[in-house]
Amino acid sequence: MAMTFDKTDLPVLKPFRMEGAPYDAFYHTRWLAGLRLRWVAVLMVLWPTAALAQSGMAMGEAFAALWRWMPFLVTQGFLFNIVISLFSMLIGTTLGVMLGLGQISRVGVVRKLAWFVTQLFRNSPWLVLLFIVLLALPYELNLFGQTVRIPAWMKAVFGLSLPVMANISEIVRGAVLSVPSGQWEAADSLGFTRRQILYEIILPQCFKRMIPPWMNWYAILTMATPLCSLLGVEEIITLSRQAMSAEDNQPELLVPFYGFALVLFFAYCYPIARLTIWLERRVSVKF
Repeated sequence: MAMTFDKTDLPVLKPFRMEGAPYDAFYHTRWLAGLRLRWVAVLMVLWPTAALAQSGMAMGEAFAALWRWMPFLVTQGFLFNIVISLFSMLIGTTLGVMLGLGQISRVGVVRKLAWFVTQLFRNSPWLVLLFIVLLALPYELNLFGQTVRIPAWMKAVFGLSLPVMANISEIVRGAVLSVPSGQWEAADSLGFTRRQILYEIILPQCFKRMIPPWMNWYAILTMATPLCSLLGVEEIITLSRQAMSAEDNQPELLVPFYGFALVLFFAYCYPIARLTIWLERRVSVKF
């Protein structure tokens, strides 16, 4: 028996469809690069003003304390954050390139092991990795009868380089696989070995494709360096706490000191974000 449905002019609630947005690896960089500098400047001025207006300490006194400590925070603190980010990026890039090439190896064991290491450190919280490295690595080593101490900042560099290594590995793998397969076949027909094809034909084309995401991850790494303060590394956040402690831990100092750290990181990372977007447009394939 055929089923019939009665027609009605009443409003009917249609089923809800939830469609996920496509993944964008440059989302945070685009957001940072898209900020209007004038609105950021207004916010950085009004936010400390509104916060200090609710406290008992005058704005002039709070910023006078910040002014006294500013050279110390920049030269001994923020520059150390940059040093940590540079060393972490150098180690992470070196290991990441080797790991990425391992993911496209013809040897199954090497390929699977490289994939496992990449996914392990790529999907692990950065703070957890830092604590594991802090507890796993010794504080000193005995080499040829000499005691060599391992400072906390070196452990922090190694801990931050692990997630960077995993993400650089994915960048290298994706860049190599993005080269049309016809180039592999053409080079193979000319008698090139796989090593020659990879290092003389494929990888030179991948450099310009890898630079924008590489810079994107460097900006993310730089903004993650304050996590090292939890390990006792004397970077800008740790020194800011020490400076506020020297000023009798006035709660009114929180906004000026941490706001100053925010300004430094923004001034350093914003040009990197803008340059990353420009390079991405420059090297993008035009159809």
